[in-house]
Amino acid sequence: MDQAITFLNEFIMVTKLNIVPVLMIFLLFQYSYSAKVTYNVLSFGAKANGRLDSRSAFLKAWGLACNSTNPAIIYVPIGRYLIGSAITFSGQTCKSKAITMKIDGTLVAPSTYNAVGNAQVWIKFYRTNHVTISGGTLDAQGSSLWACKSSGKTCPKGATTLGIYHSQNIVISNLRSLNSQMFHILLYACTNAKLQGVSISAPGLSPNTDGIHLSSSTGVTILNSKISTGDDCISIGPGNSNIWIEKVVCGPGHGISIGSLGWDVIEAGVQNVTVKTATFIGSDNGLRIKTWARRSNGFVKDVVFQHASMVNVKNPILIDANYCPNNENCPNQVSGVKISNVLYEDVHGTSATRVAVKFDCRKGKPCTNIRLKDVNLKYAGQPAVSSCSFAAGTASGLLQPTSCL
Repeated sequence: MDQAITFLNEFIMVTKLNIVPVLMIFLLFQYSYSAKVTYNVLSFGAKANGRLDSRSAFLKAWGLACNSTNPAIIYVPIGRYLIGSAITFSGQTCKSKAITMKIDGTLVAPSTYNAVGNAQVWIKFYRTNHVTISGGTLDAQGSSLWACKSSGKTCPKGATTLGIYHSQNIVISNLRSLNSQMFHILLYACTNAKLQGVSISAPGLSPNTDGIHLSSSTGVTILNSKISTGDDCISIGPGNSNIWIEKVVCGPGHGISIGSLGWDVIEAGVQNVTVKTATFIGSDNGLRIKTWARRSNGFVKDVVFQHASMVNVKNPILIDANYCPNNENCPNQVSGVKISNVLYEDVHGTSATRVAVKFDCRKGKPCTNIRLKDVNLKYAGQPAVSSCSFAAGTASGLLQPTSCL
């Protein structure tokens, strides 16, 4: 832009033109500098029949968009596009200041799980900046892998459907993800990401199909989304901070979970997490914090859960600091993760179990400054009950069940 201004000044001095034509020339120059360019994947050989592999066409379109000096759009028209193996969109050398992938169609993985099952991620964005993914559907066709796992056979671990790594200024809007082999959406080491209007769907018994998993990221906002999975609707792993979640509907699934944390002795903590106006329908958990019963220097602090609605949820409010599934890798150990300054405000609805509020902390690292305000949870038409182990804090306002703090 500096070159454009210098050119314009010289042009005025040389030609001494009237200011009106000069302004018109400048506006045209500015428009050409900032105008978006569009790359349609069909132009690069993509096939919308869901049978022929379109992976190379997507990479060609990405390459041109990445090298554009203007903001770029990669357009995916209506249709089904087979992405036959793992694909990575790398932004390390991109010239474009903004790339939008506008999807009107569906990206589909092969139905045979081995095609991507040994890859960590099916669709990966790596070291990108100012990337927007808008609309469309990602169909990972994970059911064949789930069947393999349930049969007891030796199977691949499975791939995350969409992974965003070491990226910043990311927007994911109105995207639908179906039947992931593992996590549906993963953000790792990202800064300033916004997910809105996202729809995630997998059966309630599909293994490890977390909806959105966050790891080592900061400044992440999740808004107006609906998540139905076989695992956590949203899971917040180690090293996350400044997370805002609002107007999310969860169920079936394992709820919105901070954790699991504390697997490693040296581990980054989680802080400044807000969850507002969430609805849980038939989920195993509602608002959960879970930490491994292992030595760790990790922590959870400054968490706000507000205006949550529970509909037949097994564990509406849960802190589990003794997480040790199947008593493997952690028997007879205690959690080292410090949990403090957690607020539950205006949590209401129905519990599927008698104990609706459970704080299962440890003597060596008790949970501190746990606050309950206006919690109203019922079981079978009667006030539910609460259970506390080594948890300290305050309770105020309408409280059903009666606080055990």
